[in-house]
Amino acid sequence: MELGLGKVKAVRKFVAKAAITGLGQSTFSREPGSSPRALAAQACLAALADRSAGVDIIDGLLLNRSPIEPSEVLPLHLKRDLGLGDLSLLASIEAEGSSAIQMIQYAALAIEAGGASNVLCVFADAPVRSAGAAKTYSGSMDLTGLPGWDASSGLHGAVGAFAISAQRYFHVYGADDRALYAAASADRAWASLNPQAFIRGPLGEDDYFNSRWIVEPLRLFDCAFPVNGAVAVIVSSLDEADNCPKQPAYLHAFGQGHSGARNLAGNSPETQTGAEIASAKLLETLGATPALYDYCELYSPFTITSILALEGYGLCQPGEAPDLIASGTTKPGGKLPVNTGGGHLSSYYLQGMTPVHEAVVQARGDGGERQVPKNDIGLVTGFGGRMEYHSAMTISPHREL
Repeated sequence: MELGLGKVKAVRKFVAKAAITGLGQSTFSREPGSSPRALAAQACLAALADRSAGVDIIDGLLLNRSPIEPSEVLPLHLKRDLGLGDLSLLASIEAEGSSAIQMIQYAALAIEAGGASNVLCVFADAPVRSAGAAKTYSGSMDLTGLPGWDASSGLHGAVGAFAISAQRYFHVYGADDRALYAAASADRAWASLNPQAFIRGPLGEDDYFNSRWIVEPLRLFDCAFPVNGAVAVIVSSLDEADNCPKQPAYLHAFGQGHSGARNLAGNSPETQTGAEIASAKLLETLGATPALYDYCELYSPFTITSILALEGYGLCQPGEAPDLIASGTTKPGGKLPVNTGGGHLSSYYLQGMTPVHEAVVQARGDGGERQVPKNDIGLVTGFGGRMEYHSAMTISPHREL
């Protein structure tokens, strides 16, 4: 197995499009409490404090809420809550789990076009309620397009959809649930080094295989750990980044990929996703191969999605991800660190902002025990639906590559 499908092609001198200059988070909790709107305000103010700046620098605001929530949960009126002045950019972005990176991409495009200088991008969610998070995510994903069919057949929530993906992967490539355990334990190894991770204890085989089924073959530890919280970043022009007190996290390339009807009968292989499209766009921009990446922060709410993302973004051949993970390549000390904060499974699930938050930490060199040894360029991904909708970006401490 050759990691990254070949050596890096020469990357031409490439100047960043924009930079993340502020990072903030609200309190994270597993208890019912604050609304997404209140949590978003906390995170935005924390991002401004991180930047050592006041609200007067902000000329753009982009919002993202969970796709299962109505617009009033995180309204455009957040502008007033924060006391922002006149803005040249304001929108709510909805592209499911790909939205966080899309927000950052749209902010960078606006900045590159001269339409803004400092754009706040925030995601907030409060799925943990008195009935628990499981009920929040139990709605049908409507995979078939036939109204009511999924629910009437007992296919509820994303976990059912991705259990089907796992079964299909097992069938096509001859893998089994040991591959899922390897992915879960790799994330847990990183979480053990992250003081903010919610689940830090070791994950032994007995613990994993004795945990309850959610939807076979996915067990409890194959699934994301939702929290109530918010994360915000400030995306800024390069001129603004030059005057920031903290290390900017530079943004050089973006890619989106939204696949067609691959999950319907007659389309093969069904294990492909929109990742291949997003990856091709990203690498075409940079003139490079996947071996360029020093580390990866993947949107991965289930163990099977880590496997599919590694293959979809070209970090190994189709069918090879289970062996790649089992070899220790993605764990602390491995050649390709993946989900260095513990990811969605062991750290916390705040949709696309979980990988973005950790990527900024790594680009700044603030990872502490979990800091990757080489952080020149990281891959950050997001997806929505059953991996049909993808967004990806690169992040770096270097203004020029």
